[in-house]
Amino acid sequence: MKIIQLTDTHLMPSGNVVNGVDPEKQLRAAAADILAKHADADLLVITGDLCNYGDPEAYEILRDVLAPMPFPVRMMLGNHDDRPNFIAAFADHPRDENGYIQSFLDTAFGRLLFLDSHESGVIGGIFGEDRMAFLDTALEGAGDQPVTVFIHHPPMDCGIAHFERIGMHDDGKIMKRLAAHPAGVRHIVFGHIHVPLAGTSAEGIAFSSGQACSHRFITDLDDPAPLWTGGNPCYRIINLDAQGLRAYGAEVGEIVTARAPVCEGP
Repeated sequence: MKIIQLTDTHLMPSGNVVNGVDPEKQLRAAAADILAKHADADLLVITGDLCNYGDPEAYEILRDVLAPMPFPVRMMLGNHDDRPNFIAAFADHPRDENGYIQSFLDTAFGRLLFLDSHESGVIGGIFGEDRMAFLDTALEGAGDQPVTVFIHHPPMDCGIAHFERIGMHDDGKIMKRLAAHPAGVRHIVFGHIHVPLAGTSAEGIAFSSGQACSHRFITDLDDPAPLWTGGNPCYRIINLDAQGLRAYGAEVGEIVTARAPVCEGP
């Protein structure tokens, strides 16, 4: 199964920039590359901060960008989003019974879980009992299937000073609940931190983040106010199969290329 991950697109009404970057230009370039190279994908997942201020105009741009995609799309909300404006623009997008943008999808390689950590007016992630009820039900329904989780806020400590107080505010409940799933967790995929990160949690669960498609940080783990920088539009290609999960970063832009020789033999 081929899954494309976009994250932290931070769309604004046309012509506006965020931290020196035009997010619409970035996203349209990434979308064009995805269409050209990965029209065979099974799913596109956008892991939050779809829009920078949750403007209705920005969600309309997102609708326009996504319209040509030939595969299903699942989106998460991030702290920069606006749930009512998102629902107005994407009324048919799956939601749970409490109105959160949460759903699951069963595949040949386990159940995919899409979780909503957005709370209006809060920079960090919130996942209270009402949202946990959905997670409990989705995990119970997964039975002997392993799960792969998509969420905006990393539900574990990411070790970056800037995000120390704006991560997930759940006292570790999500990770504890996932760790208790008998069939296991293949991977947790998230956004929020704007830089690539991969690791394993204290519970032994593998996780990784996508690079922001818009602005990104100059990676400084100890600086609570690191510098923003631009960069090429980007996304990830996630392959999920019987061997597990593998994620590959892809950037769109002017780069020098050379064809590698074919390597044969051991």
